[in-house]
Amino acid sequence: MPQTKGRSAQRARTRQAILDGARKLLSEGKPVTVAAAAAETGISKATSYRYFSDADLLVAEAVLDIAVKPYEAVVSGAPDLRGKLKAICLYFLDLALENEPEFRQFLAASMRAWSAESRGAARGGRRVSMFHRALSEHDTGLSEDQNETLVCALSASTGMEALIALIDVAGASPAQAREVVGFMVDAMLDRVL
Repeated sequence: MPQTKGRSAQRARTRQAILDGARKLLSEGKPVTVAAAAAETGISKATSYRYFSDADLLVAEAVLDIAVKPYEAVVSGAPDLRGKLKAICLYFLDLALENEPEFRQFLAASMRAWSAESRGAARGGRRVSMFHRALSEHDTGLSEDQNETLVCALSASTGMEALIALIDVAGASPAQAREVVGFMVDAMLDRVL
């Protein structure tokens, strides 16, 4: 298990380094390719393509990555695990609402990469890591499988995907969407915790 966490941490650092390289190129007004972004931080071309196969997806995620607050700021003031998980969900919904055009472009780039490769495009998963961190800070009594199920359920209830389901499909207003996300989180946590 610790070895798996070590590899996950290394993958996260490598992915972040490629994103940092893309942001550096963007700030210098240089063209962004996957290989060029990786080269900025000394990562090989072959490694870089395991993380990002599409430059458009890399650029879209690099731009969005700037806007994400650190975990501590997101959960600041949350009194308990329920509060932390709810704060994370509402933060990522609000982030999608505040940056809707960029998130829609990112989602479109993700879908293009998926269709071009006939598989799911890798995505940042910042909300997933925050959910895992919050759960690791509390003794929930849940098994690893139950933790993973909860993280998946919470992930599906927020962000751009929830925005599309709630606003585009169900016709909710942004305020109603926030209320529904809070309701879903409470319902899940009532069931699991």
